[in-house]
Amino acid sequence: MGALGALGAARIIAAMRLVIIERDGVLCVEREGYLRSPDDWQAQPGALEAIAQLNHAGYQVAVSAIWPGLGQGQFDMATVNAIQARMSKQLAAVGGRVDAVFFCPHAPDEACDCRKPQPGLLRQIGERYKTNLAQVHAVGASARDVQAAHAAGCIAHLVLTGKGAPAHTEPLPPEFPPGVQVHADLAAFAAARIAADEATAAAAANAGQQAQPPDLDA
Repeated sequence: MGALGALGAARIIAAMRLVIIERDGVLCVEREGYLRSPDDWQAQPGALEAIAQLNHAGYQVAVSAIWPGLGQGQFDMATVNAIQARMSKQLAAVGGRVDAVFFCPHAPDEACDCRKPQPGLLRQIGERYKTNLAQVHAVGASARDVQAAHAAGCIAHLVLTGKGAPAHTEPLPPEFPPGVQVHADLAAFAAARIAADEATAAAAANAGQQAQPPDLDA
């Protein structure tokens, strides 16, 4: 398992709001096999802007990815960093940023705990950020993604932009864990998350005004 220092160290703060986003199918278009060069990187429509909106709403964003080609020697860290640099440049152009990218470099037959649906990669993110994963929203594009999120204790979300999207969502097929929230794409997730936060803040402000003692001098 690893985190890409090329994207900058994540800011670890006590009162943190964190979203974990699966790269393939959520943030970028899935390729046959895996990303092997910067030319393979293509953002999902609206995904970069969605991350910028989450950033502006106070969220840090971490990306999780499976990259077995690295461990198999198909490419090196210089290629990985070049791909991430292209992603970061495109994000910066719309005012967004990703704080860190965590990836599993292992082949399927290595039986690691960080290859989804195992939750090890998400747990590593929780440990690095020193945060309770029960308060973290994790967005995936397949059953394996949301299985990992559920096993790690995250709030699991599914977007329908990946190759692993189910044919129907009401109800979801049985391989999907209970409680998964479904969105058309990352932009729809961001809009729903920000709207929910605004509603919570408004309700708290209203409750605070009602709880104020009367002004006896009025």
